[in-house]
Amino acid sequence: MRKFLSQLWQDEHGFVISSELVFVATLLVIGMVTGLTTVRDQVLYELGDVADAVSEIDQSYAYSAVTAHTSSSAGVQFADLNDFCEIDAQASDQDQGDPPQCLGIIAPTGGENS
Repeated sequence: MRKFLSQLWQDEHGFVISSELVFVATLLVIGMVTGLTTVRDQVLYELGDVADAVSEIDQSYAYSAVTAHTSSSAGVQFADLNDFCEIDAQASDQDQGDPPQCLGIIAPTGGENS
């Protein structure tokens, strides 16, 4: 065992290549983390946009009295109410460039105290 550790301590083959690989791998990991964080944020924003578009669909309907040969209906009316997070029945709850309503991405700002 001592002989093996001595050979390992004195062996310098591949030292430069190993350190270069560690450096390149570190850069790749940092780049992947940054890229995947951006992808995560954009996917969340797009899903929020889809949810906002679905919430803007006007679900109200009405039809007046209908009379047929043997039946009749007095008519029906349904009014769509504001969904959760809709702001005073605006045409759109979201301005261009702003994140969707009720969607907040909370991420640490960095530093030791965060």
